[in-house]
Amino acid sequence: MKAQSFLPDDYRPAESEPFMNDRQLEYFRRKLVTWKQELLEQSAETIEVLQGSARAVPDVADRASEETDRALELRTRDRQRKLVAKIDAALRRVENGEFGYCEASGEPISLKRLDARPIATMTLEAQEKHERRERVHRED
Repeated sequence: MKAQSFLPDDYRPAESEPFMNDRQLEYFRRKLVTWKQELLEQSAETIEVLQGSARAVPDVADRASEETDRALELRTRDRQRKLVAKIDAALRRVENGEFGYCEASGEPISLKRLDARPIATMTLEAQEKHERRERVHRED
């Protein structure tokens, strides 16, 4: 990627700009890095909570409740781990110039979609088509 350009705090990518210019790439890179940092901080907090709750609870109902809470925390942490992997993949796409383009069609992904879901790899139309195909195959 080219040298990182200065971005004002209120910068938002606009349709009137050339698609995935340096400013847009830097905007999405920062957004992805910030999101990843937040997830890693939450993950560290989850580990602390789980380590702190690893104690023998004599009451069966309390133990069951604690085990349910622990399982939920672990599922959440697993989802976060997978999300961090998707963020890392998006950051690699930013670096190699593939970010913002649909992996199925090669068409630009809308800025609104990328702003809402910066890990998106397909246009909305391609994603819907993909999900319809998945549903059909699941029903077989």
